Amino acid sequence: MFKFAIQNMENQDPAVVDAIKESGESTLEKAKTKAKTKFDQFVDVSLNIAVTGKTGSGKSSFVNALRGLEDEDDRAAPTGVTETTMEPTMYEHPEMPNVKIWDLPGIGSPNFKAKKYLNDVNFNTYDFFIILNSERFMENDIMLAKEIRKRKKRFYFVRSKIDNDMSSEKKKKGFDEQKVLSIIREDCQKNLKELGDPKVFLISSCDLEEYDFESLQNTLEDELPEHKKYALLQAWPVCSAASLEKKINMFKRMTWAASLVSAGVAVVPVPGLSAACDVGMVVLFLTRCYYAFGLDERSLTRLSEKVNKPHLKDLAKSKFVTAIREKALTRLQASAALAAISTVEYFLSLLPGVGSAAAAGISFATTQYLLREGVNDLADTARIIRKEAGLASVH
Repeated sequence: MFKFAIQNMENQDPAVVDAIKESGESTLEKAKTKAKTKFDQFVDVSLNIAVTGKTGSGKSSFVNALRGLEDEDDRAAPTGVTETTMEPTMYEHPEMPNVKIWDLPGIGSPNFKAKKYLNDVNFNTYDFFIILNSERFMENDIMLAKEIRKRKKRFYFVRSKIDNDMSSEKKKKGFDEQKVLSIIREDCQKNLKELGDPKVFLISSCDLEEYDFESLQNTLEDELPEHKKYALLQAWPVCSAASLEKKINMFKRMTWAASLVSAGVAVVPVPGLSAACDVGMVVLFLTRCYYAFGLDERSLTRLSEKVNKPHLKDLAKSKFVTAIREKALTRLQASAALAAISTVEYFLSLLPGVGSAAAAGISFATTQYLLREGVNDLADTARIIRKEAGLASVH
């Protein structure tokens, strides 16, 4: 049956044939169904991350870091030396509204009851828990982890404010960063023995490029279901060259699905067929790519300030970056406004030999080419910016 279907493809648009093969399905109809499922998961699947731990451990700063925000930014979670979170507070990711990060109340009370706490914070809401502490993990952290495990969800221990520890230790004679990190890690794990030696991730919310932030991302990727992994990779801050490449590869792998969904391909396509193009899907896909790669103005400002190179923002002027920036809004929920036909016409005018074709007449091949060119253009721009920032090496 599969062989017969492939033989029939010889009469079809070669670009459609390629997309069917990439889908791993035997017919266009099956490929379209799979593409719709994949694309819906890519854009809409929710991811709810719970951040909990001892009062004063830096939960709110960590929530802000996951959202790509500074503590002083608009819409940042409030931070302070006293407990600022009295009930579960949800913060949407600024550009990926399907990703929600929950700042949960502190667990430092002497009367802490893990079971009651999880019921009070609506346990079933969250995909996994991050248990944060800026010192060694204590009895309450262990009690909470045991209760989460009993209810069959995952938890991850994060030791925060590592930058503060390093600042203190650097003043001492014979300072050795790796040795200090090993001591901190071993001290944390010593108290967690009864849980079976879980990993402890050492993190600075002020500098995600350092320490174990990338390792935490890799662990979450390995343990999340595939559809949840899409949401994580899109929203997770770019914390290394390797993490950027993962994002790039994910978007490249998704172009076949976005192409089949956005181009109205007939069930039995004929050579030269033109199809209507869902403009909103094309623009949404490339705009997601733009934000995921850290090419938006807020991300570039943060990076340029961190490495003290104000000119980095001037490097984000490639043809696709410019096209998206002219139409991009601060919220992807306003994707209908992004779907102006003029935007796709502008994209098309950038492609050799296409000109300003009317959006309603875009062929499947052109849709696919547009998406691939867009991802490559945005990826190359992101790589150039990281290289100029001195952050180009893949760990």
